[in-house]
Amino acid sequence: MALQNIGASNSDDAFYRYKMPRMITKIEGRGNGIKTNIVNMVDIAKALARPAAYTTKYFGCELGAQSKFDEKTGTSHVNGAHDTAKLAGLLENFIKKYVQCYGCRNPETEILITKTQMIQLKCAACGFLSDVDMRDKLTTFIIKNPPEVKKGSKDKKAMRRAEKERLKEGEAADEEMKKLKKEVKKKGSSTSKSVSAKSTSSKKKGSGSDEDRTSPTHSQVEEIEAAHDHDEDEDDDDVQWQTDTSLDAARQRIQEQLSAVTADMVMLSTTEPEKKKKAPGKASDGSDSGNSTDYRKLVGEVKASLKKGIGAKELQSNLAAFPGSAQEKISALYEAIFDGIDKGFAKEAIKKKGYLVAAVAEEEGSQLLLHAIEEFSSKPNSNALKEVALVLKALYDADVLEEEHIVQWYLKGLKGDNKDSQIWKNVKPFIDWLQTAESESEEE
Repeated sequence: MALQNIGASNSDDAFYRYKMPRMITKIEGRGNGIKTNIVNMVDIAKALARPAAYTTKYFGCELGAQSKFDEKTGTSHVNGAHDTAKLAGLLENFIKKYVQCYGCRNPETEILITKTQMIQLKCAACGFLSDVDMRDKLTTFIIKNPPEVKKGSKDKKAMRRAEKERLKEGEAADEEMKKLKKEVKKKGSSTSKSVSAKSTSSKKKGSGSDEDRTSPTHSQVEEIEAAHDHDEDEDDDDVQWQTDTSLDAARQRIQEQLSAVTADMVMLSTTEPEKKKKAPGKASDGSDSGNSTDYRKLVGEVKASLKKGIGAKELQSNLAAFPGSAQEKISALYEAIFDGIDKGFAKEAIKKKGYLVAAVAEEEGSQLLLHAIEEFSSKPNSNALKEVALVLKALYDADVLEEEHIVQWYLKGLKGDNKDSQIWKNVKPFIDWLQTAESESEEE
């Protein structure tokens, strides 16, 4: 069986591990009864971890034809004669909307239906929750025919309930033990008082003969020992044992148990977080704050290269030699292109299109460029904030940025810490235009 990578964007990756069978179709019948049979729809649906009824219904919705999947025989039919390439293109759209994570584009997702009858995709790789566009016709079919709940999730819920019940029983047993200890303590104190009273009375009898000094009976000795043992237990309960969890104490314990070389290897994991905390000029997401000397130096180098008229590919190779993260390099490139410009950011973006295309050529390059636009436009006293929507439209029309990447960046920004920033208000009209244009093209 011929296999292909899931998702058109991964078609050239020879080491991509998520694969599915190539679609095989067959035209059946004649005249008004002609149908297209997707022969291996069950195998494709298994590879996508989606019911075969979903993909079959999606074909019918998109083609405006009746479609049916027979659960007993596993056959998938769509009315009319349709090319394999056309159906494969529709399947690619289905994968983008209902299989791949909107965050990391990983196909390892699970369909969730919320209490408000909204459909979400939960990614097992990055944990991102993707909101599916509920305007699509297939969403109604999915809500009426929700995916089967995995048995493993039911077993996990039952295990959690059993664990809670065991904890409650353990707490009840602890309470009973505390009550018993208090009762035994009271009895022990009373017996010890009676024994001490008897001993003092025997002493008061005077220093007579040895016959007058009688030793305590066997039962009295047992009572005294029991009271003494109970008092020791109570003293042990009052003691609070604590372990020093500081870094120095951990290092000392490790060095006592291991050799010097292995101790250094173990302590490496504890010292790394401290080094990261102390590293200056870094933001919480790992990107440069824009004020460090290394970043400013990088911006200066890029400016000098642009003045010399270096080509886009050559500039990218030069940037690869500089130290710093991919986000820092793209942010420096964007700032170097637009620094010193007061108006006409969109026109400048088209002029320097080649440099931006080379920057987004790598994986996740689009998101890095969008983040660079966000950082540069959010700077104080910058006119770039007013024209950020025009820049995005210019880059979208020039095929530098794709629609799904822009929408994904916008939705992520609305959920982030800076959701009230002015940039999202300025970008919103462009996002509305994108979605309106998409819905009109679907209606056509």
